[in-house]
Amino acid sequence: MRGFMEGGGIFEGFRGTSGGNVSQKTMISGSFVNCQMDEPAEPTPWECEAYEQYVHLNELRKMWNCRQWPGWSNEPLVKPALQGLEMSFRFISSILCDARVYIDKAEWIRRLESLTNAQIELISIICEGDNEAPTIQLAVSTGVLGMGVAQEVWQRPGALPVVSRSSEESLLPRLATWKRAEDLVARLRLSVECHMQRVPFTLGLGEPNLRGKPILDYDRLCQPSHVYALKNGGQVQGNSEDNTLSTAHQIMEAWLHVAETLVGRIHENVDSGDVETAARDCWTVERIWRLLTDAINLLLLMDPDDFLRLKQQLVITSSGLPAGAYCLRSKGLNNVTKGCKDLRHLVPKVVGVEADPKGGPRLQEAVMRIFHSHGREGAAYNSGTVHLLQAFQAIEAGVKRFFFSYQQLVVVVMGSVEMKSSSYRSGAPDVLSQIYTEPPYFPSVDGAKTFLGDFWHYSHHDSVNLHPLCTAKPDASMTRVDSFRS
Repeated sequence: MRGFMEGGGIFEGFRGTSGGNVSQKTMISGSFVNCQMDEPAEPTPWECEAYEQYVHLNELRKMWNCRQWPGWSNEPLVKPALQGLEMSFRFISSILCDARVYIDKAEWIRRLESLTNAQIELISIICEGDNEAPTIQLAVSTGVLGMGVAQEVWQRPGALPVVSRSSEESLLPRLATWKRAEDLVARLRLSVECHMQRVPFTLGLGEPNLRGKPILDYDRLCQPSHVYALKNGGQVQGNSEDNTLSTAHQIMEAWLHVAETLVGRIHENVDSGDVETAARDCWTVERIWRLLTDAINLLLLMDPDDFLRLKQQLVITSSGLPAGAYCLRSKGLNNVTKGCKDLRHLVPKVVGVEADPKGGPRLQEAVMRIFHSHGREGAAYNSGTVHLLQAFQAIEAGVKRFFFSYQQLVVVVMGSVEMKSSSYRSGAPDVLSQIYTEPPYFPSVDGAKTFLGDFWHYSHHDSVNLHPLCTAKPDASMTRVDSFRS
């Protein structure tokens, strides 16, 4: 595997000696930065196809790729996001209707509520400032109400009564009629009301809409009835964890589609010089990785006996991968992971310095100066560059956190012996740990922070001067740090 160098070169670093206060200049060799790793084993095409059929991915992709409003740039983001939200409503209804007395319904509901709130917040971030969305204006009542589902009528002082319609197909208004779900639905509606305050419209899921904003055309955009039709994997009858497993992965796939679209937009924004928007999209991608981790960790609550029986019924084994790397059968996950790694190629353009083809530290020094000056350019500050570089590394942390968490999930639900023995039998390396222990995706940014830390370390020792030995600072050891001291 190629090393994750923006320019393919090596860089120099400082490492304190173990015996005293004198530090020496040490070259970090190319073998460390460009460490060669075995290519991860890949699932077979049959395994990928079986996974896609299990989660009805082809049907979902058709809905995601169908453009109903060509002039609305946010449609490829908002549609799968809303469908992921609707899948969460469907998940809640399934847990509430689960007849098994031995599952922890209270913890299931708490976790699903938390996941749903996180999705609502992400949707509000995506829709912030969106004035092109298809909306329905509030109607003024003439005294006669239609027969639509879940209409609300409210009146401002001195104004005519206003009729606010909510979705007729979404499961959330239906859940509100269940005695056991009314408190949960009330909290979710308040979450929608609060998070959508910064958006020009609201979702129309029965939230109060106290500001009287236009309502998103939720039913046409989300198509809740189509989402509900894809309820279970259709593979196993009589095992409730079948629906649990398939729905969790459907939610994951919906948000992976959103992340893949955002990664493409990050490239476009960097190419156009809009680093502020690119940084905002990067932070959104990082939030999506956190959401994916929470979504997949729902499987921690599956009943052990039911799931392990389902595992055998679905034949969740692999000839090319260890059993624990089931997530790698998702092409969407592989594509988004690769796209996040490839953001390293944007660093030279963001910094405005070409990487040295001979492997010099030119790019790293430029990043270091940007950090040290807080992005200052002349008399002005361009802090958006610092924000974007920070967001790049946040995405890297999100990717590695997801795969580490997934590995721990597999250990919990399948057992560590099963996972390790699968690796030994197949002769494949530990694929998941191979991913989250990869070298830094952005080594120039990583190295720049190391140098900046050294700069402040030596500056602090020079200023404190508590001991005569603290004044010892060989010129050769500080050449690179002194280059940006001014």
